[in-house]
Amino acid sequence: MENVTTVNEFLLLELTSTQELQPVLFVTLLIIYMIDLFGNGSILVVVISEPRLYSPMYFFLGNLSCLDICYSSVTLPILMANLLSAHKAVSFLGCITQLHFFHFLGCTESILLAIMGFDRFVAICYPLRYTLIMNLKACILLATVAWITSFFYALMHSVMTARLNFCHSLKLNYFFCDVKPLLELACGDIWLNQWLIFIVTGSLSMAACFLTFLSYLYIIGFLLFKNRTCCELHKALSTCASHFMVVSLFYGTVGLTYIPPASATSVSQGRYVAVIHTTVTSLLNPLIYTLRNKEVKLALKRVFGRKLKLSV
Repeated sequence: MENVTTVNEFLLLELTSTQELQPVLFVTLLIIYMIDLFGNGSILVVVISEPRLYSPMYFFLGNLSCLDICYSSVTLPILMANLLSAHKAVSFLGCITQLHFFHFLGCTESILLAIMGFDRFVAICYPLRYTLIMNLKACILLATVAWITSFFYALMHSVMTARLNFCHSLKLNYFFCDVKPLLELACGDIWLNQWLIFIVTGSLSMAACFLTFLSYLYIIGFLLFKNRTCCELHKALSTCASHFMVVSLFYGTVGLTYIPPASATSVSQGRYVAVIHTTVTSLLNPLIYTLRNKEVKLALKRVFGRKLKLSV
């Protein structure tokens, strides 16, 4: 019979064992985090304060920016703290809480990206009915469903993981708390947890991914077969390009992290991809949307231009 351990804390894996590199990594992560907060915060402020951006597309973009601020805040502060700390530990409750919010926000983003794809599909393929279909009530309902569904999905994982017994080393082979590395430390029957990852997580992510890409395939097909002018085609595809880049980056890193089975090898490979997923994705989202979107760039100039004048 395996020796069950009463767990008070987990020891996290350090990003690097080289002491000289730890301050460099800390500064790098701090810069990434500050850019992330400033970039997504700026978009959120502009979407809220600029009346010209009161449309479904920017309503969902505001949700995405808010989500990205929270998403990076779940992992980056702990990663930075552990670079400066000799005791790289997280309490059991803190670990389960981090796991919950990591999956909660990640699932919300996947559903939100699918909704944004559907929004672009309706706007381009049914422009005359767009305001009727994507009215304010429908947008709020869709966003609420995304957040609530994701909360209960994450609650499922956090509750099922918290009930496990741990009988191996309490050192996680990961930089932060997630389901797969915690299953490595668990003893007893973990088939249900593995089934939940494979079936529930896999089904949710694949369904959201499929619906997102289906929306863009319909858009491309609609534009190509409707004999639109080059100018109209370029404008529509330019609008969708930023969304498509965000979707590809998000699902590319998610796939590399969660599609392989829960083994020591897959966890070892996935932990670096997970760091990229939680840092780079949130960082690039505001850059992609602002650099490729003239309306957002003009709104940023108007809003921050007014604030500079008021401060003077």
